[in-house]
Amino acid sequence: MSGSLEYGVSLYSYTGEYGVTMTLDDCIEDVADLGATGLEILGEAHIEDYPNPPTAWLDAWFERLDRFGLTPTCYGSWVDHRRFPGRDITEDEAVQQLETDIRLAARLGFKYVRPKLGVVTADLEPHPVWEPATLRVLDLAEQQDVIICPEIHWPSVIRSKVVDDYIALIERTGTKHFGLLMDTGVFQTSMHHRSGGVPSRMGRGSARPPITPVVPVSDLEDVLQHVVHVQAKFYEIDDELQDHYIPWAEFLEVLVRRGWSGFLSSEYEGDYATGRAADQLRRQHALLRTLVAKETS
Repeated sequence: MSGSLEYGVSLYSYTGEYGVTMTLDDCIEDVADLGATGLEILGEAHIEDYPNPPTAWLDAWFERLDRFGLTPTCYGSWVDHRRFPGRDITEDEAVQQLETDIRLAARLGFKYVRPKLGVVTADLEPHPVWEPATLRVLDLAEQQDVIICPEIHWPSVIRSKVVDDYIALIERTGTKHFGLLMDTGVFQTSMHHRSGGVPSRMGRGSARPPITPVVPVSDLEDVLQHVVHVQAKFYEIDDELQDHYIPWAEFLEVLVRRGWSGFLSSEYEGDYATGRAADQLRRQHALLRTLVAKETS
């Protein structure tokens, strides 16, 4: 099978500097400078006057894309079930939020919308409103030609109720506008503890948070047909261009062998310091490109 892997960056990678030492323009220019072609954003964080950006901002957005040859990939949406004090979000309110972000994402040229819903379990099972709300916006997603893709994010594991429920929706509806976003942090083999972060532990077998099992990359084979986008989560690439947390060689071998096509959208979540994200992103892209070249040679 043949596939095509492309390289992008999530602007979440610049969290430590965005709005402090870097503007949106600075971040986008850095993405283009490192040779990436895909651009992922968070709607509320990166769009001026969200959800109603002014015309001047929209014009500047498309001008940047053209100037740097960038493709909008994934738009991050936040559906907060605790948005209103004292009560959970209603189904209608969740639908309204999803509709707002689907329309805005499509307007900005994005193919994928990642809805981040509030969770109700330690292994990130989403609030029950996710399913009825998603079903009600599938027609709009089709009309706007976007794919809704919830994130499989550590400490969720692939073989879990969370993932089973997502796949069941796909199989039951036959929709082409709902898929999975695979965050590679799921496959971390050891914990990276960012300065000031919350300590977590990892284990084996049937462990559950706060001790989460190491997920074998082979589990990816079970769900890859439903994966539409990859957030290439990473924490640290050392001076020898080695990653001691994410098993990239194994992960990329599966993608290449199975002929998967799509973007590897880098998401840096390591230590924050001035210039660190830019440096780490370049290291990761060098590592990824080297490994993919080996797999495809």
